[in-house]
Amino acid sequence: MTTTLTPAKRTRTGARPRLAALARRALWWCALTLTGGVERRGHLPRGGCVVVANHSSHADTAALLAALDARHTPAIGAAADYWFASPWRRRVCSRLAAGFPVRRSGGGMEDLLAMADGLRAGRAVVLFPEGTRGHDGEVGSFHRGALVLAEHAGVPVVPVGIAGTDRLLPKHGRFRSALIRVRIGAPLPPSATPDEAREAVAALHARTNAEALRDSPLRRRVAALAASRAGLLLAFAWAFTEALSWPLMPELLLAAVCAAAPRRAVPLALSALAGSLAGSVLALQLALSGVHMPAPLTTDRMRTEVRHELSTQGASAVRHQPWDGIPFKVYAAEAGRTGIPTTSWLREAAVPRGSRTLTVGLVFGGLALLARRWRRWYGVYLVLLGAGFGVGLGVIVGAWS
Repeated sequence: MTTTLTPAKRTRTGARPRLAALARRALWWCALTLTGGVERRGHLPRGGCVVVANHSSHADTAALLAALDARHTPAIGAAADYWFASPWRRRVCSRLAAGFPVRRSGGGMEDLLAMADGLRAGRAVVLFPEGTRGHDGEVGSFHRGALVLAEHAGVPVVPVGIAGTDRLLPKHGRFRSALIRVRIGAPLPPSATPDEAREAVAALHARTNAEALRDSPLRRRVAALAASRAGLLLAFAWAFTEALSWPLMPELLLAAVCAAAPRRAVPLALSALAGSLAGSVLALQLALSGVHMPAPLTTDRMRTEVRHELSTQGASAVRHQPWDGIPFKVYAAEAGRTGIPTTSWLREAAVPRGSRTLTVGLVFGGLALLARRWRRWYGVYLVLLGAGFGVGLGVIVGAWS
């Protein structure tokens, strides 16, 4: 007895693989965004196609799954003797990478031709015709299986160049952050030869790999400062003077320099924390001695509120500082006037001040890693940062007036 699928059933049957492809694309796009970003140029043609790409890293599969449209429900050809050699590898490959096994020691052509119906139905079959990961960025010779499959199914061959994966996850190397670029070329006819496909992929790879990441000269100068001892001294001095009198909080500096040099976020934040605590101790001692340092952009209401907190809660009142908008220098000076011991002050101030300073450094450093492709707009970012800080400062001072 033959059962005919109704249109509704056909929709559900086709929707499930597309939803799975969409979930995989979202998964790998998020993962690669967190490790430096992924960008795509070009689009796959409508209908089924065989995608051929250069292969230099295990991250190539993730890059293609993140870049290719889910409507093509891409399937990735994977070495059967490696990715399907054990149950857990098979599950990872088939579920997370839409992989299907291709034997490398006989029978591989049969595995490929079994995908012909899927190609005719509109799928994209992704293959790495080099057969293994290459070395030194060179595109090796292509095996003919991908071209035979395309001709058998009557679908075009689409060359794709991938750049950046060899820096993200090099062969026998260490994982590190890198921007990945995927460039999709013009379709080749099903009758294309392996050499023609290789030349197209090699040209795309070379062109994509040679593209310099557009950058801001200002960002480079700030990054050079942040990477030097002068940068650490600047963070320390800024935070130190802010704890005494300077009106601009060190988080503003961290937001600027960590965005330029995200890998320096932790040492810069720690240097700012050390300067802030050292400056607060001096401010406390000066206030204890009756010396009143100028405190611009603070109000009498701030001082009254802090004085009340310290008199009722002791040094632990400083835990409110990261959230109430009152500058750290007000707490330090009022702690001296209230007679808070220096050791108690340091013990209580280190955690809230450290958590705020480190969080700001890490957040802005992390965002900078995600937004590295927009480095050329660093100058605009500084303008927006300054404007936002100015507005926020005005609102806080106004609220405490």
